[in-house]
Amino acid sequence: MAQVIAGPSITGVHHLSFTVSNLEDSLDWYQRLFGAERVDYRFHHLYREQTGYGVLLITPDSGVVIGLHRNTGNQHEGFLEARTGLDHISFQVGSRADLESWMSWLDELGIAHTPIRDESEPFAYSTVVFRDPDNLQLEFIALG
Repeated sequence: MAQVIAGPSITGVHHLSFTVSNLEDSLDWYQRLFGAERVDYRFHHLYREQTGYGVLLITPDSGVVIGLHRNTGNQHEGFLEARTGLDHISFQVGSRADLESWMSWLDELGIAHTPIRDESEPFAYSTVVFRDPDNLQLEFIALG
């Protein structure tokens, strides 16, 4: 086995940013899902300021920031994980019971989702998968 040489470390994930087809609809959807607070500020894409702007949401419990972007090049096509780029995002929760709570919340919001799937390889985990308004696959995961 080759020796792995470690570079500088990271301390966590600060934010996620998604280009969306309808900014206001996506802002509403993510705010309802996470109880996120909207930051009253529009920011332009760094080094590509002419291509659009983004708006930030802050999730209250984790502090994770979600940036939702309006981009002038967006053709309003849905997300496909088969294309080069992002496959999906997974949000870790504390336990399998928390997954059940999230399933109930998704049901209350009318968001379709999978049942809980339990896996043991490559480690023990359980997941619930769902999609945002642009078809981006999201999941909640509980380890153990």
